[in-house]
This record gives sequence, C-alpha cells and structure tokens, in this order.
Amino acid sequence: MSSQPLIGIIDDERNIQATLAAILERRGLAVAAAFTGKQGLQMITEQTPDVLLLDLGLPDGEGLDLLKTIRELHPMLPVIVVTANDSLNNAIASIKIGAFHFISKPYVPEELLSLVAKALEQRGLRQETAQLREETERLKKRVQKAEAELQPVYKNTKMRELFELVDQVAPSEANVLIVGESGVGKEVFANRIHESSVRARGPLIKLNCAAFPQNMIEGELFGYKKGAFTGASQDFPGMLSAAAEGTLFLDEIAEMPIDLQTRFLRVLQEREFRPLGSTQVMKADFRLVAASNRRPEEAIRTGRLREDLYYRLNTFTLSIPPLRERTEDIPELAQLFLQRFCSKMNKPLLTIQSEAYDAMLRYHWPGNVRQLQNVIERAVVLAQGSMITPRNLPLEVTNGAPMEPGRPPEPAIVTSAAGSTQHLRPLMTDSQSFNLAEREKTALMAALEQCNGNKKKAAELLGIHRPTLYTKLKKFGLGG
Repeated sequence: MSSQPLIGIIDDERNIQATLAAILERRGLAVAAAFTGKQGLQMITEQTPDVLLLDLGLPDGEGLDLLKTIRELHPMLPVIVVTANDSLNNAIASIKIGAFHFISKPYVPEELLSLVAKALEQRGLRQETAQLREETERLKKRVQKAEAELQPVYKNTKMRELFELVDQVAPSEANVLIVGESGVGKEVFANRIHESSVRARGPLIKLNCAAFPQNMIEGELFGYKKGAFTGASQDFPGMLSAAAEGTLFLDEIAEMPIDLQTRFLRVLQEREFRPLGSTQVMKADFRLVAASNRRPEEAIRTGRLREDLYYRLNTFTLSIPPLRERTEDIPELAQLFLQRFCSKMNKPLLTIQSEAYDAMLRYHWPGNVRQLQNVIERAVVLAQGSMITPRNLPLEVTNGAPMEPGRPPEPAIVTSAAGSTQHLRPLMTDSQSFNLAEREKTALMAALEQCNGNKKKAAELLGIHRPTLYTKLKKFGLGG
C-alpha cells in the first residue's frame, strides 16, 4: 500500500478534476476522483481518503446535503468545499455543517495546498486523540475490572507485607514464584504483578500445567507446526509466542513433566525457543510468574521439580498464608464477595447475621479464599430475606470445624429409630472455646477498623444490632 496521503475529489467537471489532480500529485499526494455524489460516497467508503475536496454543484443532488451525509458517515474526514458558487451563505452553511474550510474558484494553488496540509495535520491529530481516548478507556476498564474482581483484601500483617513486596517487585523483570495452598489467591497476586509491571500493556497469558495431559503441555507451551504430530491439523503459535511483550503465568509449575522442565529452563537461559515441527528459532520475550501449591523443597525432594529450574524461578518467592492463618481477613473478604454476587444477581445488598459470621470464623477453610467465595455465592442464591443466616451456609461450615490446621474432627452421627441419620455438632473443648472467643474478638476489631470506628456501620457489617455490638465490645474490653 502507498504511504502517500490520499486526497479525494468530488467534482463533475473533468478539466477541474485534472487540474486539481496535477497540483496535488506534484506535491507527492495520491488522488482518487468521482464525478457525482453517489460515486463520491462509494469512493470514500472503498478508498478512505485522508482529505476530501468537494464541489457543491453536482448533477445528482445538492452539495450541502451530500456534505451532511459525509459528516454523518465519516465524521473524522476533513472536507474542503471548493466551488464557483462563493456566496457568503454557502460558506457559512458549509462551516456550520462541519466543513474544514471553504475556498472559491478560481483559487491560488498554493492557498489550496496550504489548506490540504492543515487538514491532513488536523486529521492526524484527531486520529491520535481518538487512539489515546480508546487506549485510556481500555486502561480504565482494565483498572475497573481489576478493582471489582481482583482487588486484594487484607488486614493480616503478613498479607500486607506481601503486597508491599509485590509493589516493589512488579516493576522489575525478575521471575516470581508464588507458593500457597489451593485457593489462597495465587492468581490474584499474578494479576497484581502484571498490572503493576512495565509489561501491563502486553498480554497476561495463563497456563495451568495440571490442566493438560503430559503429552499435550509441550505443544501448548511451545506451539507447533501443522503435521508436527498426529492431530496437529494446523499451526498453533503456543503460549510462549502469545506472551510476547507481556507476562507468562505458569500455574502448578511442579506438575510440568521433568523432561519439559529441562527444555523450559533452556528457554529461560537463552531467551529463545523452537515450536514443535519447526526449524525456525523464535525469540522469547516474556516475564515469568510461576505458582505451585506444593512446597518447593518437597517438590524437589520427590522429583517433581528440577532444582536448577527452581533456582531460576525463585528470584522472589511469595508464600501466601492459608485463610485459617489470617481469619481477620474473613469479614472483609465475605463483604467483598457479598457485594459482588448481590450486584451480579441483581439483588439488594444483603447483610450477614452474626451467627453466620461466627460459623465462618470457626471453620478451617481447606479451600481457602476460593471456597469462601463459593460459600458466599451459594448463600446469596439461597437467602430468602435481607440477611444471610447459618441456614444458608453449607453443613461443613456450620458444623463448627476447628480452626487449627490438620484434619478436623468428624461430627458424631446418630441413627434415629426411623433409620435416618443426623450430624451432631461436636462438643468444644475449653481450648476451642478460647479460640472461638479470640476469633470473635478479631472479627469485631476488623469490622471496627474497616468502618473507621463507626459502631453503627460496624454493626451493619457484622449483621447484628448495635446493643449486641456494645455488649460484645464490653465483653472483650474494646469500649462500649
């Protein structure tokens, strides 16, 4: 395609078209011409000129009407009206409709060329402004999405320190390894790292190494050429190519086959790779964030993770604590999920009853934050009134499982005379009662902190009446 600006001409006189074309082409401009309004609209649609020279006296209609149509269909196209009918009314009408300028015949060529140059400059500025506006809108939507869906919630000191470290590490190109149990929010951290990095405008490509059969991961990661193996019916670029100028997030890295770990380590060292079935070497331009729900030392000892790959990965290691070790985050997380799902289901914002909060604070959350999110979503679906009660929570949550790590005690099972079974909540030891009180105190403190000490709002957040809140505050020596 030609890099010359294209100037469109709509004029029914052939000699005038030829003269205009000669003037423009001598200045290195390309020309596309039409004799009627209908031809002109087709020319604009098919050839997209950068500037249009329009005569008002056309054989198939009024030029001002055509100008209106052009402004509606092609608002970014600068139109210079060139006509022998140089009445003041025509000039004013043309400018009001949106013409860039009005020039009468006969004209001075230099004057016309000067107007064309200014119109081209204006078009360039408009396009640049539109692109910036579009990019700003895209970034705004990405930020809103991140704030709405991935906003980190933490009161826990260790979590606060982790996010402070993330904000320091993110702008660098350093590899990051995120370690934590399933559901703790490793992907949230990966998103935060990417969004805060210099590669934020590039893609964030995610590959879960545990989600594919071992014989498929290599093709997904490196890509392949058509015919590289049975079933490769077309070329596939692969995740390494897709992550160019962005971030590659490899979840469950310890589930990657050992022989593939060797090949991937070479990619990290040499920053290049070759798709399956190809002789072409491709550049590897990505920032790596990896994650594992296995402790690295254990994965290395059991032969699931190469030690040399681990040392490449762990320039920075983020160890995310399980939810049972940061129970002070539960009320705020629950509130965040509550707002999200009430909005998604077009329900008025519900409140969570204090007994439901108590149950959630007692529970050990083996599925961590992801499980809490699912529990709140289920509760929003099941809630009948304006409040979420223990009845809306799953039995495993309301059965009062202990908060300590490890296998919780099974509830006693009693068989009735009718043959049905009932689950009885296990009796609590003095130690468990103490832990329960501590959890309740923690929830109260977290609610007050979130509400900046406003007891009315704190009571609403916890789903209890203000007198009940005052009683609990007095009980724990937190003020009345």
